[in-house]
Amino acid sequence: MNNCKICNSKIEKIFTTKILYKYDVDYFRCINCKFVQTEQPYWLEESYANPMNLTDTGIMLRNNRSSKIVTSIILLFFKKEYNFIDYAGGYGVFTRLMRDIGFNFHWNDPYTKNLLSRGFEQKESIKYDVVTSFESFEHFEEPLTEIEKIFSISKNVIFSTELIPDNSPNPETWWYYGREHGQHIALYSRKSMEFLAKKYDVNYYNLNNLHFFTTKKINILSSMFLRFKYAKHILYILSFPLQLFLKSKTMSDMESLKK
Repeated sequence: MNNCKICNSKIEKIFTTKILYKYDVDYFRCINCKFVQTEQPYWLEESYANPMNLTDTGIMLRNNRSSKIVTSIILLFFKKEYNFIDYAGGYGVFTRLMRDIGFNFHWNDPYTKNLLSRGFEQKESIKYDVVTSFESFEHFEEPLTEIEKIFSISKNVIFSTELIPDNSPNPETWWYYGREHGQHIALYSRKSMEFLAKKYDVNYYNLNNLHFFTTKKINILSSMFLRFKYAKHILYILSFPLQLFLKSKTMSDMESLKK
């Protein structure tokens, strides 16, 4: 493995650390875009013995917060009538939350059983306007292949992953390496995100660990707002009054599933 999986530039080994408490694994950093990748991840079958790793105690908190922030993004930059899909949607938590808020969300995940959004799986007959995907990019063994799958659905993508600092922190000090479960094998820098945006001809906006690829031309004021340090927190608060203009699908979904 001699090249970066994002920009195909040369990579350099930065450290070796223990994965799953037993495997010594090499990590490599791209000399150009600062993307960090592991050696070929031979341990993944063991890592995914359970789809959700044991230490992911934030799954419900994260989904709840994300539902609020995405509600504001949708209502500010898109149309509430659009069709949405949650890619790599896990057990269906986010899809159900967004339908409860009032959006026409569907679910997609070939590796996890849909427990909470049954009946609202991806439909080939529907054209989706916006894709969401939370805590999935860091799991991609072949990032460009997976990103192209997402872009084949829509180039408006709202997703989350932690950005790795350019100095690539020591594995003892940065929790997002996820060494205890071994599922985080692709770690993106700000520069690697900007490279992806340019490669696929989309605009890129960063709200800390939340990211936004879009073909939309966002005006200067909105662009400045999205770059504001506390934009994500403002979007969270703003969702509460904005939700007053939406009608939940909780009851109508129940009725449609009865038929």
